[in-house]
Amino acid sequence: MPRATDERGSAVVEFSWLALVLLIPLVYLMLGVFEVQRASYGATAATRAAGRAFIIVPAGLSEDDARSRAYEAARLAMKDQGIELRPEELSISCTPACLEPGSTVTVRLDTQVPLPLIPDALGGERPAVRITASHIESYGDYREAKGDG
Repeated sequence: MPRATDERGSAVVEFSWLALVLLIPLVYLMLGVFEVQRASYGATAATRAAGRAFIIVPAGLSEDDARSRAYEAARLAMKDQGIELRPEELSISCTPACLEPGSTVTVRLDTQVPLPLIPDALGGERPAVRITASHIESYGDYREAKGDG
């Protein structure tokens, strides 16, 4: 006579394995989305802060001083989000000229956000999501020209 197998408790074990298999990718996906969102928010705040810092440079300071003030403002905004900003990730351009009445300043930030929890030991570059933000500030038609260059 064949023996009946007792399957009591097997549903709990199956549910536990299924939950584990489904929850780990879901948690990883959420961590990735949070990292990208944090960097995106930081990039937006950084470009805005850099544009404003460039525009409100005190009289007598050069365009180079305005650029360094803008970079420092952007660096601090990114640091607030736990991200280090490298100088080559921030670009500032002016149309038609910097610190002149009627001109506009365009600040652009391009950075890469590496996906979380992927070790460098796997070789090659870590997978990353590219984040780009830009902000345009107007110098104003009725403002005095600043800077010496």
